Amino acid sequence: MKKPAMLGLILAICAAQIGSSASASQSVQTQAAGDQTVEYTLAPGDKIRVVVFGEDTLSGDYVIASSGNLSFPLIGNLKATGATVEALQASLATALSNGYLNNPRVNIQMISFRPFFILGEVNRPGEYPVSTGLTLQQAVASAGGYTYRANTRSVLLKHSDETQERLVDLRETSAIIIRAGDTIRIRERHF
Repeated sequence: MKKPAMLGLILAICAAQIGSSASASQSVQTQAAGDQTVEYTLAPGDKIRVVVFGEDTLSGDYVIASSGNLSFPLIGNLKATGATVEALQASLATALSNGYLNNPRVNIQMISFRPFFILGEVNRPGEYPVSTGLTLQQAVASAGGYTYRANTRSVLLKHSDETQERLVDLRETSAIIIRAGDTIRIRERHF
């Protein structure tokens, strides 16, 4: 193979590797109603994997506690609720660099999101895992579908950051995106 062709091949491989590592380091995002992209924030029940490069004893899987903190060796509790993965990663690196490690390199990955909850007139009410882009229809399907008594025209929905349920008319809205921690209540129809 000639040198120009070899150089072109090497550049193509490098570009592919850079592109794949860039996509791997992108932030965790979910879609909200209205097609807006909302960056995922951590809350109790989220499970994360923390990797501190060169420090195998600190690396591992952690769950955000009900207090909203990440309990981490050496530094104790670190506020995690409301933080993005990237923000928690930076906070953890800063805390570790304050007298514990020289120039710590920290990487945090989501292992599992906190569940969503579905109640009322579905065949299997309960809690279910969230996936990115989960629609209301898919959430109902994961709970076994509507019962014969279900009101399929409207549902009550409470996002995890809201204090009260709101009535959602399914005939007037486009695909509703379910986020981690949301509660869906399917009411009984009135005959």
